[in-house]
Amino acid sequence: MSSHRPPVGDRFRRFLEDPPRESAPVKRRRGGAKRGGGGGEQLNVPPAEFTSYYGRPVLKPPVWKWDIAAYLFTGGLAAGSSLLAAGGQLTGRPELRRAGRVASLVAVSASAYFLVNDLGRPARFHHMLRVAKLTSPMSVGTWVLTVFGPAAGVAAIAEAAPWLPERGVLGLGRRLLPPVGHAAGLVAAATAPALATYTGVLLADTAVPSWHEAYPELPAIFAGSALVSGAGVGLLAAPCDQAGPARRMAVGGAALELWGSHRVETRLGLLSEPYRIGTPGRLLRAGRALTAAGVLGALVGRRSRVLSGLSGVALLAASVATRFGIFHGGVVSARDPKYTVIPQRERVERRATGGPTIED
Repeated sequence: MSSHRPPVGDRFRRFLEDPPRESAPVKRRRGGAKRGGGGGEQLNVPPAEFTSYYGRPVLKPPVWKWDIAAYLFTGGLAAGSSLLAAGGQLTGRPELRRAGRVASLVAVSASAYFLVNDLGRPARFHHMLRVAKLTSPMSVGTWVLTVFGPAAGVAAIAEAAPWLPERGVLGLGRRLLPPVGHAAGLVAAATAPALATYTGVLLADTAVPSWHEAYPELPAIFAGSALVSGAGVGLLAAPCDQAGPARRMAVGGAALELWGSHRVETRLGLLSEPYRIGTPGRLLRAGRALTAAGVLGALVGRRSRVLSGLSGVALLAASVATRFGIFHGGVVSARDPKYTVIPQRERVERRATGGPTIED
């Protein structure tokens, strides 16, 4: 007579929901059968207390190094600076526009270097352009960077038009570069939100616990950090009478970033711990303090060039600290097995009892 055995997944789930408990040995009759019918012997083991094999990580920690953390910052800086440049362009603030365009080109060039350095060979970036996969954050980000980079470059080069002679072939370039640069600047600004946030989606798409469970907040944190860094460029490089859009960007970006940071440190339960302790905790606390100081300085020092510049430096440093703090927080959560095992147990127990989970 055939017997039905539930799938392995169901047996494991039932084991987690109701682990075997210690009981007295069962007397057996000759032939191996228990009194009352049925074969086999009841297990006599204590409830399982699994952590991991010899305390080793359950997940393989990310192999990314400091260059990817730097890429997170420079990508956000490029996006925020292009939005700043577009604001200066549309409101007739040439110094603000110029500062944003130049900073955007420098930052996106640094981003390309950090990304290629992590890939190991430049050809690998080219190979990623062979496909376009909307369900892959890495594929989407590669195409966004491919569109954004040339647009930011053309917009920055257009700032050199006044240096060209008025006659001849170069004179033609002097006349054509400004309108072409305006169009390219708007293209860069249109793709900037995707460039600023796709890295947050990319981190949340991994199995790293503290990144994965923070999927609603990471894009918001990275968007706010990009605005804060762009505002820092404007406050640092533009005159006070042209820095109005930068001050508004600082306030909006700080509100978004601080809201997201507060959420990841309070909503995730145990998985918020890596963002509060050790190096990640110190970096994120420094980022919040620098953001608050930068915004305060930007609002108070509307007429002070020195105070505006110091506020810009504080906002740029805040963006660096926030990005590196998020990066290292995820790495910490992948290295310690408790951040993988305990949340899984809690999710199983909540589903068994019908209680809410972190995803809810």
